[in-house]
Amino acid sequence: MCGIGAYVAWGLLPLFLKLLVGVPPLQILAHRVLWSLLLLAGIVTLLRGWGAVRTACRSRRTLLLLCASALLIAVNWLVYIWAVVHGHVIEASLGYFINPLLNVAIGVAVLGERLRPVQLAAVAIAAVGVAVLALSGTGALWISILLAISFGIYGLVRKVVAVDALAGLTIETAILAPIAIGVLTLAAAGGTAAFGTSPRLDLLLVTAGVVTALPLLMFAAAARRMRYATLGLFQYLAPSLQFGEAVWLFGEPLRTVHLVTFGCIWTGCALYALDTVRASRAGPAVPAE
Repeated sequence: MCGIGAYVAWGLLPLFLKLLVGVPPLQILAHRVLWSLLLLAGIVTLLRGWGAVRTACRSRRTLLLLCASALLIAVNWLVYIWAVVHGHVIEASLGYFINPLLNVAIGVAVLGERLRPVQLAAVAIAAVGVAVLALSGTGALWISILLAISFGIYGLVRKVVAVDALAGLTIETAILAPIAIGVLTLAAAGGTAAFGTSPRLDLLLVTAGVVTALPLLMFAAAARRMRYATLGLFQYLAPSLQFGEAVWLFGEPLRTVHLVTFGCIWTGCALYALDTVRASRAGPAVPAE
């Protein structure tokens, strides 16, 4: 339920970000960080979770891993915000279509999870789709690749780091907070700050904290409890919603090469999903992933 909830929330995120068109993406990111930190601090206090935060901070390895995950999620957020406000939701959704199958590859290469022949075929078909788009020179493929890689590695780091979801996300956000404060301070000094220009916009920027923190908490909780390859099965929920919004609500152009690329990726996701269902029904006799 945590995994499904996180991906549905992310699938609807473009609808929220479109309300912030006109605000510089770096300022949106800074507000996401700061308001998320305030929300997380309140939740940690309510749940008496500061002990877990202090314990995590005493471990040098844990802190280094959380610094890496903080950087990865910041890059992912910034690229995604930029893509949405500049009308590249199709490319953004493509990145998150690639990511589930990238998760499968990471699970095999790094975590030692086994890949069945049908799963291998799924990854290969998706790779063909990406290659078609790359060779066509159409669209901003860098958006798709950067989103897929940054979030794929972020999920891997959060799976292996020895910290619970809430404490880990709180530390990550605190690591990013000084940079966010610097961004907003410079914007205010230069007269370009969006916050304070209207009550409606201020409310939206504050709400960005909730919109940011809750899905990440659900995702981190799911990543700690599920097989990483299986977690990838849920991820196409988000880009499916994003793709529909891009085409039917935002009016972004859908080209033939997009259809070929998405067709390959959808086929790969469907093959992986069907193979996973078949394996779960077959029981323990089927080799593990």
